[in-house]
Amino acid sequence: MQQGNFVGRLTVASRAVDLIPVPTRSARPYGIVVAPDGTPWIALFGTHKLASVDPSTLALTEHDLPDKSARPRRLEVASDGRVYYVDYAKGRLGRLDPATGTHEDWPMPSGDRARPYGMAVDARDRLWFVETGPSPNTFVGFAPDTATFFSITPIPSGGRSVRHMAFHAPTGTVWFGTDANTIGRARVGK
Repeated sequence: MQQGNFVGRLTVASRAVDLIPVPTRSARPYGIVVAPDGTPWIALFGTHKLASVDPSTLALTEHDLPDKSARPRRLEVASDGRVYYVDYAKGRLGRLDPATGTHEDWPMPSGDRARPYGMAVDARDRLWFVETGPSPNTFVGFAPDTATFFSITPIPSGGRSVRHMAFHAPTGTVWFGTDANTIGRARVGK
């Protein structure tokens, strides 16, 4: 609930909804993913924070990012539990290791004008995201094992903005929708 400042959980069987308040005012909870251990992670787009929710108790914990001007928009969790996020304001890819509390970040190929948005992680734990600042938008890969960006590819339709991305493991493809009223598919490998 971006404008309401809550994170919600729907229990499908009972149709019960639990609302979890975010303590920071105007936090704008935005991107949300579930880690391999079952922990939901949330980007708090109106802040320089991420949040996690204990799935058993529904206790929400905020995690400050080192740069107070950061604005995380989307996030993904790799198989090792490390949380990656795109910083829309700073044009950076960041990583939080929840086990140690350490942070790292890397400037994106388009720098502070990148305006990163949609994001996905593939079966090899490579990160894929779209820079919506450049025109046309660029589809970018990042290899955490070497901390390098690769496959910087313009989106043929231009994209305007790519908001959501999903990796489909059986076909090794990332699917995404654009504000140019198109659907894209990128073959990234299994």
